[in-house]
Amino acid sequence: MKITVIGGGPGGLYFSILTKKAMPQAQIDIYERNKADDSFGFGVVFSDETLSEFLTRDPKSYELIRSKFAYWDDLDVARDGEVVRITGNGFCGCSRKTLLQLLQQRCVEEGVGLHFEANVDDLSAFADADYIVASDGINSQIREQHSDDFGTEIDLKKNKFVWLGSTRPLDAFTYFFRSTPFGTFVAHTYQYEQGMSTWIFECAPETWEKAGFITTDEESTISKLAEIFKEELQGHGLISNRSHWRQFPAVTNKHWSKDNIVLIGDAKATAHYSIGSGTKLAMESAIALSDSIVEFSTDKEKAFAKYEQLRRNRVETIQHAANVSLDWFENMDRHMQHDFMQFAFGVMTRAKKVTFENLAMRDNSFTEKVLSGFNAESEIKNTPPAFTSFQLRDMKLENRIVMSAMGQYSANDGLVNDWHFVHYVARAIGGVGLIITEMTAISPTGRITPGCAGIWSEKQVIAWKKITHFVHENTKGKIGIQIGHSGRKGSISVPSAGNNIPLEDGWELISASPIAFAEQMPVPKGIDASDMEIVISEFTRAAINADKAGFDMIELQAHHGFLLASFLSPLTNKRKDHFGGSLENRLRFPLQVFHAMRKAFNSDKPMSVRISASDWAENGITMEEVISISNAFKEAGADIINVSTGNTVSHQKPQLGRMWQTPFSDTVRNTVHVPTITTGFIQDIDQINTILLNGRADLVALGRPLLLDPNFVRHAQAYENFRPDDIPKQYITGTSHLYPLHASDRKEKEGMRKALKPESHKTINN
Repeated sequence: MKITVIGGGPGGLYFSILTKKAMPQAQIDIYERNKADDSFGFGVVFSDETLSEFLTRDPKSYELIRSKFAYWDDLDVARDGEVVRITGNGFCGCSRKTLLQLLQQRCVEEGVGLHFEANVDDLSAFADADYIVASDGINSQIREQHSDDFGTEIDLKKNKFVWLGSTRPLDAFTYFFRSTPFGTFVAHTYQYEQGMSTWIFECAPETWEKAGFITTDEESTISKLAEIFKEELQGHGLISNRSHWRQFPAVTNKHWSKDNIVLIGDAKATAHYSIGSGTKLAMESAIALSDSIVEFSTDKEKAFAKYEQLRRNRVETIQHAANVSLDWFENMDRHMQHDFMQFAFGVMTRAKKVTFENLAMRDNSFTEKVLSGFNAESEIKNTPPAFTSFQLRDMKLENRIVMSAMGQYSANDGLVNDWHFVHYVARAIGGVGLIITEMTAISPTGRITPGCAGIWSEKQVIAWKKITHFVHENTKGKIGIQIGHSGRKGSISVPSAGNNIPLEDGWELISASPIAFAEQMPVPKGIDASDMEIVISEFTRAAINADKAGFDMIELQAHHGFLLASFLSPLTNKRKDHFGGSLENRLRFPLQVFHAMRKAFNSDKPMSVRISASDWAENGITMEEVISISNAFKEAGADIINVSTGNTVSHQKPQLGRMWQTPFSDTVRNTVHVPTITTGFIQDIDQINTILLNGRADLVALGRPLLLDPNFVRHAQAYENFRPDDIPKQYITGTSHLYPLHASDRKEKEGMRKALKPESHKTINN
């Protein structure tokens, strides 16, 4: 067996050590373009969890590495002179050069061939190799030569960064944020050995340009940054090492292998340095690749399939977290407006993996300060964020949890019935602060399906009033109605009959432009001036009826590709008149509808507008346009924006994940300075509290979690040991076992988390 490794970074070295140990007869050679003692960059970071994996794989290299690490349990967030320390984090760092030398030593001990100053750009010399491992880094020549086969994509991120060192000692991993006339700078810093620390400086491209930096002028870079961070450096200098300003390349590959060539490390996938996982990814992938080749040494196809099976999901999860973290830093100028403790909490929870609850387990004193800041103007102190009140005009919500609009498709001729009564009332009794009904149509031809609810007739008003009356008489909850028109997505069967199946005897569809939503669906009529007048009058009638029916709020449906949304997106609006083209034109009709509704609806009651902040498709709506749209509705009188995404076109490719839409809500809320509702795979009270404490939204909407658990809020209140005063007297005795049960469950869960926390690998001498 002959294995050739191109690139002598941590991944290539560690793979070679493990594979040579398992297959002593194999010939393994590493070819590295640099000298043995060259290293670019300064330190590397690992967690206690990662070191535990290294211990089980190769105790000898583990012991060598462990003795050279600088350890810290604390993390500091510093901003313009203010500092807060968060304990219980469990990280360590060492010199990249030292790490490479120790791994090189282990390679020699195991009999791996090391070849330095060997720049490989032609693999023909290794035609006899059974395996070629491409470990040649972020700018991999091998990957680039076969980029079509690997399906390589490189997304160059916008922020500028430069990697420097300093002699300033640090006893904690520290983020130093500094405001300047040019914009915000941040230094990601940590000590990696005695007397040496890594300083990665980052800023927005606009800030970089205003400050007058030059990409390759290291002397000028050091001079400017030393002045900006004079207070933080405490008299210590900055050290360069090929320290040129760069932009981070997010590298992905659809395939990790081609013939006998396989990618590992940064050649395969990159993760932004803000989560400190680059070297971790490389070495963990080295473990998986070694295991796979050892198991299927004579079958490359099976070996590579196993490698991807072991690592792809994990790598993509880490990359997603890294991209979310990266996005936070790309928008740090916006986050600087927050109070310091909220800002620091945002730094800690930016990647969504860390939440309020697990931060409290690390450092309860920190989370208490964060909560105190959130509760500063609240009527009740020490209240979980989800259970604080919120006011929109005359509507006061008892808590911040909203039931999102979810179609029940159970109405007859638009008339809601007993099913709807039980559905909505049960969630109100269950403690939901604000219920938003399913999309309720303004006319028979504005429905999505024959089972959709309506608000165009007096009968419908009476049926809805039965529901709102019960909610108001028996609970403290509020109920709003989402009013809309299906546009090109109407005249289909209920979802239980199949997806987007057109009705045999359907109705004519209208949309901004004559473009069908899906191949099997009819092409809609492009709405004309007379149609617009009718639609505006129907929306106006619906607003009047909503007030008659006793609703506390109206939400205007302008999302997910329905009629009004079809005007907003450039993918669905191809009009050539003054309702198409520019954003101002595309906004014209939706704003006309909103103005008419706002004028007709009770002025003491609030109105929400739900929008799609991304089409998840090429050439779709931009974030800049979303900001303008939100501003326009705010100026027109919208009290809150419900920020959704997608469903504009059938060929969308959304990036799903926990709390996946909150960054869009964050952007709208903190740029437009308007209250927002967020939704999207939010599943528990900890996530809700984390979102609110971060200032990413003012209200949090749940969908599926409330479908099978109408008492989600009551369970969450018990879990948080929060005792509301709105539990119906008929149900109050149920709390006698519910609260002790959740207290016991929470204590058990926290105990398990503590037991599973990796042990520290700090040596006595460290």
